[in-house]
Amino acid sequence: MKTKLALFATAALVLTGAPALAQTAPESTATASSAAAGSTSVAVTAGAPVFDQTGGTVGKIDTVEGQFAVLATDKSKVRLPLTSFAKGDKGLIIGMTKDQIDAAASGASASMQKDPTKLVTVGATVKDTSGGTVGTIKEVDAQYALIATANKEVRLPITAFGAGTDGPVIAMTAAQLDQAASAAGGGQAPQSN
Repeated sequence: MKTKLALFATAALVLTGAPALAQTAPESTATASSAAAGSTSVAVTAGAPVFDQTGGTVGKIDTVEGQFAVLATDKSKVRLPLTSFAKGDKGLIIGMTKDQIDAAASGASASMQKDPTKLVTVGATVKDTSGGTVGTIKEVDAQYALIATANKEVRLPITAFGAGTDGPVIAMTAAQLDQAASAAGGGQAPQSN
């Protein structure tokens, strides 16, 4: 089994159509996960099976390390925040399919696995997992990056980004990110300079 360990927190972003880690700009502490209906913590334990939102098997939890869990598919291992998982009818669910997780993990470069901040730079174009443009990074600090979509500015943790073939990737489209920011209590319209 290929054992890539990629810091790929973007799976958290598509769970229930709202980014589990997104924060609205500029200094809001409200998270989109709190806006999700009935958002509560779920027990994530080693060995627990994980399914996608349609009930398809994704993999199993390999280990739990603090606020992160390592999800193992038959092709890859990815480290995700515990907020990436929700309780479903069959067990834990996540907002990506097994194929999407494997594709994202295989697309992660070795340097990105060691330092996830390398591609998260001011001016970088952020894409979704299908290659569609989400927005542009306007600001970056030690913990967060501010993404400007056509309609909103949304602050995401640096760990929410994965490595695409030509830059940073998140697991949401621009419309999904805008919707999640609105549900979380706002997001600002981009400011023209």
